[in-house]
Amino acid sequence: MFSSTLLQKAESLLQTCREKKLRIVTAESCTGGLIGGCLTSVAGSSDVIERGFITYDNQSKVEILGVPQELVDKYGAVCEPVARKMAEGALANSSSDLVVSVTGIAGPGGGSAKKPVGLVHFGSLRKGNETVHTSEIFSGDRQEVRLQTVEKAIDLLIEAANT
Repeated sequence: MFSSTLLQKAESLLQTCREKKLRIVTAESCTGGLIGGCLTSVAGSSDVIERGFITYDNQSKVEILGVPQELVDKYGAVCEPVARKMAEGALANSSSDLVVSVTGIAGPGGGSAKKPVGLVHFGSLRKGNETVHTSEIFSGDRQEVRLQTVEKAIDLLIEAANT
């Protein structure tokens, strides 16, 4: 499922985290656990990966991660404020040092003119730092969008680990 290049990137992230004694938590919506799945595909990842939250529906984002219902009502789940709050909530509900969150529209349906299929919002941070937000519009089918999201999430974790 994961390319050898992506697995090498995951292994490099895990090694950096081991050296810096950092733990990782994920908060995933559109990827449904694939980020955690990719990271835990690497043998020995249990010393770095603490936990992952799969908050696929809106209510779970509110209940588990503390995303304010007002944000979801006002902007929908696929937006910058929700991605930021997902990351902050996952970090607050763990004993990790690094977090990445993803919320997006993997398709094939569910998109709109304002929020097209392939749009993914990311939140990431290292404990003690400001939350970073970025968004991407990926192309391809559902699986390709999800895998591109995993790769970008790992890139963001690498950046956070090196800040």
